Amino acid sequence: MLLGEQQELPFAERFAQTQASSQFQQSRFYRELIPDRQPNPGEQLAFQVNLDACTGCKACVSACHSLNGLDEDETWRDVGLLIGHDPETPYQQHITTACHHCVDPACLNGCPVLAYEKDPVTGIVRHLDDQCIGCQYCVLTCPYDVPKYSEKRGIVRKCDMCFNRLARDEAPACVQACPSGAITIQIVSLNSVVAATAENERLVPGTFKSSYTQPTTAYVSRKPIPENARPIDQSRLRLEPAHWPLIVMLVLTQMATGLVVTTGALTFSDQTGFKMIIGSASLAICTMLAAGLAASILHLGRPLGAWRAWLGLRTSWMSREIVAFGGFFGLALALTIVAWLPPRSALFDPSVQPNLLVQGTRITALVGILSIACSAMIYIDTQRPFWAWPQVLPKFFGSVIVTGLIGGALLTVCHKELVVLSTRLLTAGLAAFLLLAVWELVGSLYALHRKQHLLRAANKIIWFRLTHLAYLRITSVALVTALGLLINRLPAGFQFWLTLSIGILSSGWILGERYIFFVSSVAPRMPGGVAP
Repeated sequence: MLLGEQQELPFAERFAQTQASSQFQQSRFYRELIPDRQPNPGEQLAFQVNLDACTGCKACVSACHSLNGLDEDETWRDVGLLIGHDPETPYQQHITTACHHCVDPACLNGCPVLAYEKDPVTGIVRHLDDQCIGCQYCVLTCPYDVPKYSEKRGIVRKCDMCFNRLARDEAPACVQACPSGAITIQIVSLNSVVAATAENERLVPGTFKSSYTQPTTAYVSRKPIPENARPIDQSRLRLEPAHWPLIVMLVLTQMATGLVVTTGALTFSDQTGFKMIIGSASLAICTMLAAGLAASILHLGRPLGAWRAWLGLRTSWMSREIVAFGGFFGLALALTIVAWLPPRSALFDPSVQPNLLVQGTRITALVGILSIACSAMIYIDTQRPFWAWPQVLPKFFGSVIVTGLIGGALLTVCHKELVVLSTRLLTAGLAAFLLLAVWELVGSLYALHRKQHLLRAANKIIWFRLTHLAYLRITSVALVTALGLLINRLPAGFQFWLTLSIGILSSGWILGERYIFFVSSVAPRMPGGVAP
């Protein structure tokens, strides 16, 4: 039932509540909405929008901004335009949208510090500002662009249906301000929401499948919305945020993992080579990991709260990644210490130290692979088409293989006794690099020329907005191929520089791919959900 109407069904169960929830239950607003009924835990509050009444005046946006004291460039409610693409049946409709207070909110599930809670009485998804560390992962996981990052405060904030206003007998700001009464509050059955979203329904055409988070907002209209209607925002080739600290972190941690995996593989195939490079390899691994993890901290709005990132271990892949990389770095540091201890250290029997290095390298390599898998799942879990597992896994683990083999070649080429091993590693790394580059290029061009392909929009950005970068990466592939033809054809004194040049070019190519990985990760959104 809608706000102000008589309710025929019970609403929410009275059990151990938060103080705010108890205050809400005692308010006149609640008593009018729930008159003389036994509470029911299977229902919650939700927005309902009458599209026939919405004029796109944005009074709701202004009221939300003013009454919630938002920053100048911050909005919790947006108004966008939905347009049809059939010239025979023209269509346009303004859409007002805010948080949909989902049954299974992705922002809550993905938060590593438990900065979200779903109120047990109202079902409202609330953000706990004092708990937030500004990692912005909820911005990536929410398919409706609801959480908004505040640079000024270093945290994310979002619509909470004016929870405190409800407790003071007042309607939410947007509901109160709408001159045509297009926005109302209703009570919805969770079972009906789940049933409606189980068939991959969408709030409006062109938006994300509702089965992902099960949003509770209802858009109603007497006239059907054409299936070919799309948000006007989707016609723009808009770049997503680059997140440079994350780009640096991904590249360096994958390089470190690749090097430790290559070094671990030598414990099975070439013990002599392993013993000669383990000291320099362990130091390089530890350095790259430290730099990568330090860069990731720069992404946080409140880095001093990063120690709490393990709290969401049960549901958040980011928490799992942080714990995994913490263990990875600890093992890499221990491996470096053992590798650089004097061979006849009094701490060890002469036979113990080599065995520790072998087993330690293997264990560290396994934990590194697990860390990269957690890192990949962070993006796969967002359900964005460009971050689906067939795209993410080959890119992440392809980078691990390429950088590991070429990095191993760079370490071994410095030893005359390992020149043959270095050549083999460089050849294998070059082959893996070319395979990865061809796979990406063919897949990108294929998606670009298929109108209905899920990745067409992302690849249009690559080829039309990032044209110079795309051709620069193609040029780097050509240069790597040309340099690869010189393997075994140059004097021994030039092998180091050849290997270094191939390493720099391939690493630059991967760095460019990571930039594209973020800025091209377009996803379906609600109309008006992205600032221009």
